[in-house]
Order: sequence, then C-alpha cells, then structure tokens
Amino acid sequence: MNKAQLVLEVQKSLGKEVSKACAERALDAVIDAIKKGIKKDKSVQLIGFGTFAVAERKARLGVNPKTGEKIKIKKSKTVKFKAGAQLKKIA
Repeated sequence: MNKAQLVLEVQKSLGKEVSKACAERALDAVIDAIKKGIKKDKSVQLIGFGTFAVAERKARLGVNPKTGEKIKIKKSKTVKFKAGAQLKKIA
C-alpha cells in the first residue's frame, strides 16, 4: 500500500463528508507528530500498533562492492519499528 492508497483508506474510515484533501492532511499530521515525538523523546509508542525508537548503529568495517576495498563505516542513528502484539496477530 502506498501513501495515496492509505489516504483513500483514511477517507473511507472517516466517512463520506471528509474530502480526500482533508484525509491527506490528517495523515500528514500523524506522520509529523510521530517525527516530532521521535526527535524529542527518542521513541513513540502506539499501544496495539507498535513502537518507533531511535537506535544507534556501531562503527564497523565494510567492503566496497565495486572494488572489494575495505572501508570504515561511521556510527549512525536510525529509526527502528517494533510491531505490537495486536499488529503481529493480523500479519
């Protein structure tokens, strides 16, 4: 499912009186709130859905696939998602 399809599902859930543009704004607001929560608190937990959390990747050695040369990869941060129990049941 892509964003356009997700917007249509949100619109369908909210009812006929809600426009597609309004449903898209609602979806964008939720995504922005998740981003702000991750930035501020380092995690966002949605009971029954899952948890978004910041994780650190350690520095490591890698290999350049073109040359085979070993390279150093710096440590970095990423966002991980852990599915909640209810989400796991339907997957």
